[in-house]
This record gives sequence, C-alpha cells and structure tokens, in this order.
Amino acid sequence: MNIISPEQAEKNEYDVVIVGGGISGAIVAKTLTQAGKRCLIVEAGTGVGTDYQGYLDYLNTFYTATIKIPNAPYPDNPNAREPLETDVTKTPNDQGYFVQRGPLPFSSTYTRYLGGTTLHWLGTSLRMLPEDFRLKSLYGVGIDWPIDYQELEPWYRKAELELGVSANVEEQSYLGVTFPPDYVYPMHGLPASWSDKQLASRIDGMQVEDDGKSYTLKVRGTPASRNSVPNSAYDKGRGYTPKGAVGNDKVGLRCMGNSSCVPICPIQAKYNALKTLNTANHEKLDIVLQSVAFQLDIDPHSKAINGVQLKHYRYPGDNSYSLHTVRGKRYVLAAHAVANAVLLLASGACKGNDLVGRHLMDHPELLTWGLTKKTPLWPLRGPLATSGIEDLRGGSFRKHHAPYRFEMGNDGWLWPAQAPSKDVITLVDEEQLHGKELRERLKDQVSRQFRFGILVEQLPEYDNRVTIDPNYLDIMGNYRPVIHYDLSPYTRAGFASAYDMSMKIFDQADIKNYSSYSKEDAGAFVCPDGRTLTFNGAGHFAGTHCMGGSPESSVVNKDQRTWEHPNLYLVGCGNMINMGTSNPTLTMSALTCWAAHNILQDLNRGHHAAH
Repeated sequence: MNIISPEQAEKNEYDVVIVGGGISGAIVAKTLTQAGKRCLIVEAGTGVGTDYQGYLDYLNTFYTATIKIPNAPYPDNPNAREPLETDVTKTPNDQGYFVQRGPLPFSSTYTRYLGGTTLHWLGTSLRMLPEDFRLKSLYGVGIDWPIDYQELEPWYRKAELELGVSANVEEQSYLGVTFPPDYVYPMHGLPASWSDKQLASRIDGMQVEDDGKSYTLKVRGTPASRNSVPNSAYDKGRGYTPKGAVGNDKVGLRCMGNSSCVPICPIQAKYNALKTLNTANHEKLDIVLQSVAFQLDIDPHSKAINGVQLKHYRYPGDNSYSLHTVRGKRYVLAAHAVANAVLLLASGACKGNDLVGRHLMDHPELLTWGLTKKTPLWPLRGPLATSGIEDLRGGSFRKHHAPYRFEMGNDGWLWPAQAPSKDVITLVDEEQLHGKELRERLKDQVSRQFRFGILVEQLPEYDNRVTIDPNYLDIMGNYRPVIHYDLSPYTRAGFASAYDMSMKIFDQADIKNYSSYSKEDAGAFVCPDGRTLTFNGAGHFAGTHCMGGSPESSVVNKDQRTWEHPNLYLVGCGNMINMGTSNPTLTMSALTCWAAHNILQDLNRGHHAAH
C-alpha cells in the first residue's frame, strides 16, 4: 500500500478523493484503480494492520485487554475517537464520543482505523429480501427503495466475490430470494456447529403463526465472509481462491474456529477491508493516514466540491495538527453513516433538504438465553454464529410489527452473562466450590448454555438522527456526533413478538429460559403491552443520507450521487433506506460496487484519468 504524507498528496490532483478507508472506500478504490484511475484515500485513523506484524499487534492488544469489547484490539485514539460499549448508559449522556440526547441510547460502535469496522465485524453476509425494497407498497410502512432486488442482484454476486462469502444457495433460497441458474457461492457453507445440529433436530418443521398465517421454521446455515472450502463449481467451474492474511497469505486460508470473530479473527480467515485494499492497483492508489477530514470546499455557484480540508496529526498521543487540502475530479464520502453525516453538516453540504443525518437506524437486538435441560450443546467452539432461523424475516405481519431473525449463538452466555468467566466467579465466591466439584459444575452448566441474538427491524424514523453542536467538539476541534434515538411502537411490538416466539422455540428445543431484563439497563424500554425488555446495539449503523427518487425525499439518487453537488458521491450504509433484518454489510458492499461502476462511467464521460 502506497502510504504518503499529506504534503505529497496536496501536490497531486486525483481522479477521485475518497474519505474513509473502510470497506466502502476500499471497494471504490480497488474498482477505480484497477480501471486505471488515480485515487487518494484519506483515513482518520492509523494503519497499524497494513502489515502482518501490525495485525499481530492488534491481537496482542486484545489478549491483554481487561474488557473484551468489540474495539478492545483497537485502542481509542483521542484524535479520531470512536464510540465504545463501555460508554453506553441511560440518556442524556455526553461522557463518551457520542453525545447521547436520547430518549434511548444508540448502543452500537464502529472502528476508526484503516480497514474500518470490518476489523471487528462478525462476518454475516445475508442478502436482503425482495420485499424489503417495497415495504410501503406491500405493507404500508416505511419507504420504498428507488431500486428493487433484481436490479441489485448482479451487484450482490460481485460483492460476494469480493468478500469471499461461504454459503449454500439451496439454504438461502427462501422468502423470494432468488439466484441465477447454476450460481454457487465462492465457498461452500461453513459446517454447522454441534449446537446447530442438536437444535435443528428439535426445531426443523416447527409450525408457528402470526397475522393468521402459518410459518414453518428451519435452522439454516448463515452466509459468512469467512474462508471455508472453495467451491470448484464457482464462476462456471473456474473455482475460487481464498484470500489469506494481509502480509502473510499462507495464513488464514480456512477458518480454524478460534471463537473470537468479534472483535478479531487471529488468523484473518474472516474478511476485512485490508484484503480489498491489498488487491487494489497500488501504482494508482495513495493513502494518507492520521488525517481527519473536517470541511468540504464548495463552489458557491456550481455547488461542485473543490477540495477536502484535513487536519493531520503525527501520532495519537499528540493533538497538534497541520492543515491540508486535497483535490480530485470526483469526491466520495465513505467514512461511515455517522461520520459522513457529520462532515456534510459541518460543511453546510446538501442543503437542498432536511434529511442529512436523519433516518438513523440500527438493528436493535434482543438477547434471550437459557439452559438445555439434558442435552449438552458444547458452545465456545467455532465461529460465534454459524446458523440462524430466518423464516420470520418477512410476511404480512409486517403491517403490524417489525420482523426479526434469530442468530443462533455458538458462544453460550458469553454476551448476555459474561460466561464462562462470570460462572467461575459465582461458583467460587458464592458457592465456595473448588477442585473436581468446581470443574464438574462448570462442565455441566457451560456445556448446556445457549443464546439467541434476535435482530429486529428498525424503520427510517425522521426524528432518529445525527446532528452537530458547536458546544461539543473533540480534542482537535472537530464536531462530535450528537445522537437523537428512540424505538418506535412498530419496533417495540416486534420485540414483544420476538420474545414470545423465542419462548416457544425454547419450549420446543427443551431449553429452560434464564433471560432477565431490568428497568435499570441502559437499553431498557417498555413494549406496547407494558412489558420491559432490553435492547442491545448490533453495530449496524444505517440511514443518515438515504437514497431516493427525488431531491425532496432523499440525499442521493440511485447512482449514489448527491442531488446538490454534481461531483460528490456518498457510499456506505448511510444510503440504505432500511435494512430489513439482514446484517447490512453485504448489501452495502453491493451498493458500493454499483456506485463505483457509476463513478467510473461518470469519469469516462468527463475527463481523462489523472497521471
């Protein structure tokens, strides 16, 4: 990777300046540089992981961290701060990076390092359902997309190649999801865990009802951007070659089941955006690190972007900075749904409507957990999740409440109850167990633990938003995100339905429920029926600069170019109108592949490539 100084970058004019070196920025850079275009990536964080030893440094930081939160391997950088799980409390709260105005806390996090949040994501790579694109037309809720599933389908295939997705088509063909004839994923689906198999034997074929209709439940393998066995039938028999670790491509060619996908895959068998950057055309790609974009220069007459202003710092412990401006023919904001919105607002960009920063979404996640009454599941082996129950992701009940998907955890009670370490503390301190008796109790208890992570849809709500406030600046004088966030009655009703359905599945699977929620939990809320449940963040930021069919209803058009600025494109989950119930990274990647294609066509119609 060609990492240069901002002084060097200022001397060049690029075809495209890309703000953000995560997955969206990496896909745009790879696509355009391989087509001969000269690109610059501006990254706010450091690039420690660009070589193999640097990645091992991340790993060692994780091993020594007291609290294993998603950002544990990636220390908070005061000059490019990131939200942390440990900052989440009841609102209002301004003690973390986010200024949380409430009524509920936005509980998700992201990573500001080169490679972005793919450094700590799980790897789940589901497609959205066709009906997710037509919610208003079909069910009278939400907003319709300006595109449909079939328009995006070729780009899904391109994204599945780039991310290296492991899955089986026959398992993923449900609720209207279709694939071209003879299509297969790059790699075979990951093997089901012992837990998956035991639960499938009890759950498969179970009948449930909602809105007067019957649904048959089935445990399905979850598509994942994680190296498995290459499918020799891929690409009409040409096959697929997995990408190993950056800087050591002999490592990470197969998932080895280390059970720490979040926050870090020790061997890089799981995809991260550094792999995409590593395969870009390095002769055409420059990267400037430790440079926070804080202002877009906007021509007052044409509304075109003329440059991006940066604050460059020498290292994270020093908040002194130098100012620089970089220029290109086209500009792409790929910083993150939140960071993109902050930069647009700080620059006074996209003033044509009031939608910049609005429609902030996540997948608020319900955790339910229990113990099998007899059969051990032997968790904490393999990826953190390999299967799920997807049959309630779509249906006519969406007229009344949010849909949801069940992620089946392979990690026991690690997330909801900090097991097994907390089990040890409880058995020793409260029950005074030791020796063989302690080992036997731990074996019996931990081996039977199970949890669901239930991802509930959140619609684009106008008042859920990112704003800025001059009273809240970071150590370098840049705006901190101010978050206004709540759960609508529609989503809360989805939570109530999800909890009830979870209890039915627990009964079917012979699992005793141990789920518990407190009004004191940061994410506690009241359902329409009066019950108190607790939500967690899934890390799935979306909205804030949604696409649409007109300047009045959206920030970008279907090409993902801003309506107001002719040479400014926005990419990432911020363009998504909704997420349905699918983890958004694959859809975001598909949209970004499409955007990169549109930018390339735009450049080819306009000017010759920069030299």
